[in-house]
Amino acid sequence: MVVELGYAQAWDTETRVPWHPISVEEARERDAAGLPYVAVYRTAGREAPLEVRLVSWSDHFVGLWVYDAQGRRTYDLDMRLLDDPTRLLRRYAVRRHYPGPEMPEFDQACPRITVELFPDGRGRRTEQPQGERGRTYATVPRCRDDERWADRPAFGRWPLLSAQVHGLTESSVLEIMEPSVLEITESAAVSATAADGSGPAPATCWRPPRPARPGPIDELFRPGVRVTDGYHPEMTIVEPRRTGTLRVPSGLLAVSGPDIDHEDGPHITVPVPPGEYVLEESRARHAYHCEWEGSEVTHTDTLAVRLLVGEAPAATWEMALRPGDDLRLFIEDQISGFDTDGATGCFADAGAWEPLLALFEKGLVQGDPDLDPDSYEDISDSMYILRTRDRATGAELAAFATTGDGTYPVWVGRCEAGEVVAVVVLVEGMPELLPDGGTAAGS
Repeated sequence: MVVELGYAQAWDTETRVPWHPISVEEARERDAAGLPYVAVYRTAGREAPLEVRLVSWSDHFVGLWVYDAQGRRTYDLDMRLLDDPTRLLRRYAVRRHYPGPEMPEFDQACPRITVELFPDGRGRRTEQPQGERGRTYATVPRCRDDERWADRPAFGRWPLLSAQVHGLTESSVLEIMEPSVLEITESAAVSATAADGSGPAPATCWRPPRPARPGPIDELFRPGVRVTDGYHPEMTIVEPRRTGTLRVPSGLLAVSGPDIDHEDGPHITVPVPPGEYVLEESRARHAYHCEWEGSEVTHTDTLAVRLLVGEAPAATWEMALRPGDDLRLFIEDQISGFDTDGATGCFADAGAWEPLLALFEKGLVQGDPDLDPDSYEDISDSMYILRTRDRATGAELAAFATTGDGTYPVWVGRCEAGEVVAVVVLVEGMPELLPDGGTAAGS
């Protein structure tokens, strides 16, 4: 059997065809330069590819997608190039079993098995026999070293990993497809722009995995901006509420959940100039019909909390990382942040973390009535719920409520000069700007 191999700059995930086919020489050059490219394996008479290999060495990434005869992805493998240039970590794999040809690709009811592996020996195997709608069974996978790691082949020496899946034999012949032939093959499925790369790559083209991105954080503190949280169709941002200040004399800000084990200190720390900074809440107003009152009522919700470090606008936003985080291991939209088991986070001076946390526990957890009012303060009518103060250093902790347990990303805003100007935590998910993207009429 002849297996045809062609190269392209990208792969269109929607049309399942290559974008901007390239020669083997150009693919080799892109491989050496670390630029993204794809390798597509096909057989004559079959519309769907056998598999697509996705390569971007500059992103430490090699991916593999295996397709069935209906053009559905049945297996995804995400491999990462780390410190050893000769081998790849099998970081993340998803195997889908479609019960029949009528089930759509990525159907929520499709049974799947997901395996996550880490270089330190950790791992997680998740089985969903009824897909996302059914129960999830999680175990620790038992992997040998050769199952966790794969040798890094030289360019052009990649094995066809899906050969056994498709029933191919070792006698299969690999035939390199030239770009002109590949363009003709795909011309019935794609436009001329997509086929020859004369325009920008479609938004549906594959790109290397990226960690979670910040979204329109600035707009959440801009009165008049209209957003939706998915539940309320229209919400209007109102003036941010200021809830006092926070003193950080040590110059190291802690952002963490104060309600879990902290033997290793706070989850997130951000260096800031020693000082006293304003605490704010992003708020949005929305109207809805209240069945109890039988009329339309207006309500205001908090979307995010912010420590305002400087007056300059944020030119960029970045996700703060925990100690030991390695962005080379992050899968698409993965987050890092602080954990909470009690729907609570806090901003605090990391230099006085232990005494501030002890005051938090005495006041909120133990309800100690003898706490010095100069060291502990309850805050009412705010997403910020309390403040503690270390009298020896003047350092403070301000705890705030979130809308649930779990992990919450910490977003750090920097001005053009690269200095920290704001630290933000969304207390729920990131709202979306309404299609007009602007401000409400009359604002």
